[in-house]
Amino acid sequence: MGVEIERKFTVKSLPENLSDFPCRIIEQGYLNVVPAIRVRREDDHYYMTYKSRKGFGSDNNSANVPDGNGEIGKTEYNLPLDKESYEHLVAKADGKVIKKKRYLLPINDDAFTSAFLSANTEAADIMKKLVIELDVFEGAFEGTIIAEVEFPDEDTAAEYHPASWFLEDVTGDYKYSNAHMSSM
Repeated sequence: MGVEIERKFTVKSLPENLSDFPCRIIEQGYLNVVPAIRVRREDDHYYMTYKSRKGFGSDNNSANVPDGNGEIGKTEYNLPLDKESYEHLVAKADGKVIKKKRYLLPINDDAFTSAFLSANTEAADIMKKLVIELDVFEGAFEGTIIAEVEFPDEDTAAEYHPASWFLEDVTGDYKYSNAHMSSM
């Protein structure tokens, strides 16, 4: 079990050198939306994921909505699948199967203030590990572009300054969750 702490943004413009960065091909279907139970193919890897708000078994409307206390984490479990199991389960998906390309970009240089970096002894390690996951959707959701950054803790997430090419912070806005999009 883990806790996923991420912030999500719409994008006003794509980086010019996008093809220079690693890219993963993702296809995923949802067997359930609340809590989110999805099966995913990421390149040649297959797995099932369970996501809910941090309170296991929460009856909240969304696995992606903050709890009102500013917490943005979600409980997340991953279970490996083989290709045959994935294909069997994705065929049972409710709604639309999501297809997207995920580009992995380095975190923006101005992501944190110098005061935060100075006060945080692990700052150099944090900066090395953080990436921007840029999802460029295809198929039914072509034209949708979302950037996500996953953080080691809520304090770091709160201190993050978005990249200049981000538009709106949509963290916790259910309509930007893949689970919700699949049901549209």
